[in-house]
Amino acid sequence: MNALVQEWIDKSEGDFATANREMHADSGPNYDAVCFHAQQGIEKLMKAALIQKGAPAPHTHDLVYLNTLLIAVHPSWAAPAGDLRLLSRSGVTFRYPGESADSADAADALAIATRLRPVLRALLA
Repeated sequence: MNALVQEWIDKSEGDFATANREMHADSGPNYDAVCFHAQQGIEKLMKAALIQKGAPAPHTHDLVYLNTLLIAVHPSWAAPAGDLRLLSRSGVTFRYPGESADSADAADALAIATRLRPVLRALLA
């Protein structure tokens, strides 16, 4: 595995650690941050998998688009589009004023990321 792919993986693992830590904070968890870091963790693993196959990793947060690119280089990869849409929306919408995540939003985003993470990690093995 090349150093760039490993760096993407390391950054992703940091996002997952942050999402989990924030979700389980004893006092005042930041559910917006859980959603953001859950999305970021998956985005970075998807980009690592693209780079590992020699494909470009575009500057986008749209997981549905990244999914299309990833299927082209990893035909065995499959992720429910609805999950990817929810995760993409969670990672972007709650970062700005006007909408805030609640515990259910955060739990959904983290659950999706938790399901997708080992499958993406297996692609990178």
